[in-house]
Amino acid sequence: MPVPMLDLAPQNAAVKQKVLDGLAGLIDRSQFVLGENVKGLEAELAQYTGAKYAVGMSSGTDALLVALMALDIKAGDEVIIPSFTFFATAGVVARMGAKPVFLDLDPVSFNATGKLVEAAITPCTKAIMPVHLFGQLAEMPAIMEVAKKHGIPVIEDACQSLGAKGWGKNAGEFGDMTGCSFYPTKNLGAFGDAGLTLIRDDEKLGAKVRRMRVHGMEPVYVHHEVGMNGRIDEFQALVLRAKFPMLEGWHEGRRKHAKWYFERMKELTADELLLPKEVIPEGRHIYNQFTVRVKGGKRDALQAHLKTLGIGSAIYYPIALHEQPCFAYLGYKKGQLIETERACQEVLSLPVYPEMTEAMREDVAKGVLSFFGKK
Repeated sequence: MPVPMLDLAPQNAAVKQKVLDGLAGLIDRSQFVLGENVKGLEAELAQYTGAKYAVGMSSGTDALLVALMALDIKAGDEVIIPSFTFFATAGVVARMGAKPVFLDLDPVSFNATGKLVEAAITPCTKAIMPVHLFGQLAEMPAIMEVAKKHGIPVIEDACQSLGAKGWGKNAGEFGDMTGCSFYPTKNLGAFGDAGLTLIRDDEKLGAKVRRMRVHGMEPVYVHHEVGMNGRIDEFQALVLRAKFPMLEGWHEGRRKHAKWYFERMKELTADELLLPKEVIPEGRHIYNQFTVRVKGGKRDALQAHLKTLGIGSAIYYPIALHEQPCFAYLGYKKGQLIETERACQEVLSLPVYPEMTEAMREDVAKGVLSFFGKK
């Protein structure tokens, strides 16, 4: 049987009746914007993450954008971000008129480190935005130490990592603010676009973010800033609240599959394929993606081989942000971020969604092993 890269149908079927029941109530109340589900979701996720405040947003992109807006990032400011991540991390910086300063990556975790951040700081640096890529935290204690030393605010991009842990803390408990995404493919996914901005403990900053998602307005028709229309939809909040009680089980399902892959494919050598590693102390990788590195220039051939077997896979990401045409004006040269460029040529993500059966896992593993002439 084919093994898709991701199948959302079983997960959504598990909450279908609960969502339909809730939708009937929502229609009866006819309060579709910033209603009881939004308030409930914000309270539940603030408690879950350990952040003091949570503000539902229209997408993960807007969750990051409003954080930059709340910090008054402007033209000429520099924001330090990874080059190896989804475009939104850089897009929100550029949208503010600021300059993305791209980091290389740690080749084991794919994430930023304190040392890399320190080397990128200039007098124009106004924010640091590390990404917790694929479900594992960046080196946050070291990054926060650098930020504190230079007096620079930190925004965590946890769009792939709600529920990830490290150093005894959750994603969202390190930086001043954190952006989260509930795009349908995330571990906690909506039925469309939705996001969340966490504010660790600053009451004034929390109030500003909440105000800025409704055009900087508080009270009605009094506008303190030029904000945005970034509100999460009441229906999406309803869906997310229906799914939220299952999130921990879904995390552990992904971790179970990852552990099985480690054992089943352990005979692969380092010059063939590298499996992901959990490297964070007191940590929990939640495997939004199970991303391997295929050595020897064979990544595309392996993906083609898996496709012939009906096995899904994906490449996140084939082109680094510093090599994107829209950022050519920044003047980055090929070879400047060598580890990032190498990752773009080697990474391949395999199916790991929690509803996979043992037979499906076996098909994936056999497909990978057979490419290298192994059983």
